[in-house]
Amino acid sequence: MNPELPLSGIRVLDLTRVLSGPFCSMLLGDLGADIIKVETPGEGDTVRHQGAGREGLSWYFANYNRNKRSITLNLRSEEGRDILARLISRSEVLVDNYRPGVLAAMGFTDARLHELNSGLVRGSITGFGDTGPYRDRPSFDFIAQAMSGFMSVNGAADQPPMRSGPPVSDLIAGLYAALGVVAGLLREGRTGHGGSVSVSLTGGLISFLSFIATDYLATARVPPRTGNDHPIAAPYGLFRTADGEIAIAPAGEAMYQRLLRALDAEALRERPEFATNALRAANRATINTEIEARTKRETSAHWIRVLNEAGVPCSPVMNLEQVFADPQVVEQQSVVTVEHPGHGAVAMLGSALRIDGASLPLRRPAPELGEHTEEVLQGLGFSAAQIDQLRERGVV
Repeated sequence: MNPELPLSGIRVLDLTRVLSGPFCSMLLGDLGADIIKVETPGEGDTVRHQGAGREGLSWYFANYNRNKRSITLNLRSEEGRDILARLISRSEVLVDNYRPGVLAAMGFTDARLHELNSGLVRGSITGFGDTGPYRDRPSFDFIAQAMSGFMSVNGAADQPPMRSGPPVSDLIAGLYAALGVVAGLLREGRTGHGGSVSVSLTGGLISFLSFIATDYLATARVPPRTGNDHPIAAPYGLFRTADGEIAIAPAGEAMYQRLLRALDAEALRERPEFATNALRAANRATINTEIEARTKRETSAHWIRVLNEAGVPCSPVMNLEQVFADPQVVEQQSVVTVEHPGHGAVAMLGSALRIDGASLPLRRPAPELGEHTEEVLQGLGFSAAQIDQLRERGVV
């Protein structure tokens, strides 16, 4: 049995599309919130038509829009904005990933939102932030990766800057926004005032630069790309074996000593150029050659067993077929299968979060466009005849 989900009873009005915002609302929905996804009549979220799918359903869309209800609403019409105002007044959270000022231009300024619902928590995701000279620029993940410095430190030293495969800035911003919304709900519970939380794609990614940024701030030296080598630790990276290669990550002196014992390479302790991590990092190519000369003597499977037994973090480099077949990944329910009426079974990424030892349930498959329009409007007090009239006028 799953415990009662933490956000049960919380209604989230979701004005987002593509990925950063839908990922935020997906996280809130996984935690039990009632997500009402507002989409444009006849169009919907563009991700409905992107990525691989089956039976007319994008699995990309299905993954990030589970546990949600969909309504269509023409926000260019006065009636559509009136319905949105009624929804705002009855929701605890509003999430959007519009450019700054778009919601205000529709008539929903901060003052209006407060007037409609003083306890409302607004979560906002933008490309560059609410202020500053770039606030009105359009942005996507690739742009954020380029402008955050992330690409400049990603890739090999002798190759051009490299983007990350997954859209990391979208996912980081969505994660921050969900955290901010939960914090806003806690504040509303204490003070009655929800307020607003915001994050930008670029700002979120900059905040994840970790020790690469702190080293630059301490030294003013622009860091080089180091590929699979660690910028400040050595040996660390990919090493060839008799039949492939493995990742080895002996961070810290104690793990380095364990690595030497496991490799039967204790003679390297006598080498003065390897006496400290700083010296090993300065002589990275040499120490890597010494380690690899030993790893090449045995198979990857041999070293995975030996190094793990020695307490040295290591792993094969797995492709997705291997990842999703791995027994640990299967045990953790990293992939779940959900029945989508009319589309069959859909495999998707499960939640990484567990509560009281239990994985989070998928309560709803991703909705069809406007599937819950009538249900939501009836909850606002609209009659069947009124809903039919709204449809005839293109409001819903």
